Amino acid sequence: MSRPTGPRRLLLLALAGSLLAAVSACAPPAPQVSPAAAAKAQQQTQSVETPYDIRPLLKPAHKYLGVAFNGSPRATAPVTAFAEKAGKRPNLREYYAKWGDPFQAEVNRAVWDGGQLPFLVWEPFSSTAAQIADGKDDAYIREFADAVRDYNRPLALSFGHEMNGGWYPWGSKKTAAADFARAWRHIHDLFTDEGAADVIWVWSPNVINPVPDVRLKPYYPGDAYVDWIGVVGYYALSGPTTFRTLFGPTMTEIRRFSRKPFLIAETGVQAGESKPTEIADLFAGVRARADVLGLVWFNLKKEADWRINSGPLSLAAFKKAAADDSFGFDVRKP
Repeated sequence: MSRPTGPRRLLLLALAGSLLAAVSACAPPAPQVSPAAAAKAQQQTQSVETPYDIRPLLKPAHKYLGVAFNGSPRATAPVTAFAEKAGKRPNLREYYAKWGDPFQAEVNRAVWDGGQLPFLVWEPFSSTAAQIADGKDDAYIREFADAVRDYNRPLALSFGHEMNGGWYPWGSKKTAAADFARAWRHIHDLFTDEGAADVIWVWSPNVINPVPDVRLKPYYPGDAYVDWIGVVGYYALSGPTTFRTLFGPTMTEIRRFSRKPFLIAETGVQAGESKPTEIADLFAGVRARADVLGLVWFNLKKEADWRINSGPLSLAAFKKAAADDSFGFDVRKP
């Protein structure tokens, strides 16, 4: 077919132009974005970071040397004092937070930048495990998870430690094991939903010696929800006095349902004549087991004197044990 020419072509071009104008008039106007909104959107896009890769921290080549003390995580002077006494700087710092407290991103970032993995022990005093599992505190959990996600540094996190004991409201005397496990899984799922991928989940039972009739498996949320098993146990003046007798029975029971690595999540030796010997035994026990990642020393005088410097012989024993190359490494470059 031949192309139209002359007046006929001009008429067709005019009709096409009219049709295009009519279609354009019917289209919705392009959205107007203010300069401030555009700048905010660009800033948000630029602030998105790749989640921190925590995998090298899950099973490092060397052992963690952790510490808990008053004033953590904000205080820094006790870390310096501990390092001067112990002869080695700790690379994990444990602290406690009540359920309902906000996550302190800047404080935790300072801990990490100072060379310690923050280890938050979350204590649900204000809500029951059943309430948490049923969604009562979902808004709080999501807000907390969002803050952890935006912090974008590694965080070890334990919920409801020593749940097999009867001395806390989330423990065996007031909370059903099934509800505890449900609450743990629910919290973990909400963190996953919010994209908080930098968390090392630490399930922390007490050693079974004082509560031998309480089985641990019903409290366990499952391997998919746990990275470390953080056993809590102390060398007291009465009770077990060796690593094997203090921690062995608990680890044996746990190995029946999980192969996750252990962390001695809270420990100490009570002041007394045997303290230097038991300090050496503790470090030797941690060093001897490849499935034990390290220890966290409870460096407080609380109910008993657990501090490393409760006596000169105890301090010398701790310093000698901590000097072993197995303990301590830069968590920022594992």
